[in-house]
Amino acid sequence: EKVKDVIIYKDIDGKYLTLDEYLDGKEEKDVYYVSDPQTQSQYINMFKEQDMDAVILNHNIDSAFITQIEQQNQHIKFKRIDADVEDALKEDVDEKELDEIKTSLTDLFRKTLNKENLEVHVEKLKDAKISSIITLSEESRRMQDMMKMYAMPGMDPNMFGAPAQVLTLNANNTLVKYLFEHGDADNAKIICEQLYDLAMLSHTTLAPDEMTKFVQRSNEI
Repeated sequence: EKVKDVIIYKDIDGKYLTLDEYLDGKEEKDVYYVSDPQTQSQYINMFKEQDMDAVILNHNIDSAFITQIEQQNQHIKFKRIDADVEDALKEDVDEKELDEIKTSLTDLFRKTLNKENLEVHVEKLKDAKISSIITLSEESRRMQDMMKMYAMPGMDPNMFGAPAQVLTLNANNTLVKYLFEHGDADNAKIICEQLYDLAMLSHTTLAPDEMTKFVQRSNEI
């Protein structure tokens, strides 16, 4: 009997359901999951506001079940909730409309943060309150997990293709609009640093020195 038919998952609304119930009526067969409800709370709120669901998979053994289910069911793909921003979270726009903003803000953030290889995306998210988020492709995340599991220090995740992390900026957000229009302003640097740290805080835990800088910067703002 297939593993997927005997597993019951808890979703982000606290309900219990099978994979068939999760996928019922969906054309796509992507299954979104949460590995850390506390750290990934912003992503959970984004999903809830767009009536999207995800299941809770917060145990180490879950990664083995994910692999087994995908192998048995080639049409099913598991993606962590902080994977690439989905169409359901974005407004429909002409991509050319965002090209100028993306080019300008990519140069600004790379220069300001001193991160020459920073991958920056610009989207018009439906929730204008969100300024910035960090996304990580499922393939890159699994490669990083495998590298950690087999203790291969010093290897760059970027050598496998997709960037390790992507900073996605919301073109509908007031601060992001301000940076595009006033990238040379005196306060542009502090806003860039703050938006990057805010995105990272929703994605992972900041290092002690980074957290110290974030708190000091927040007090200054």
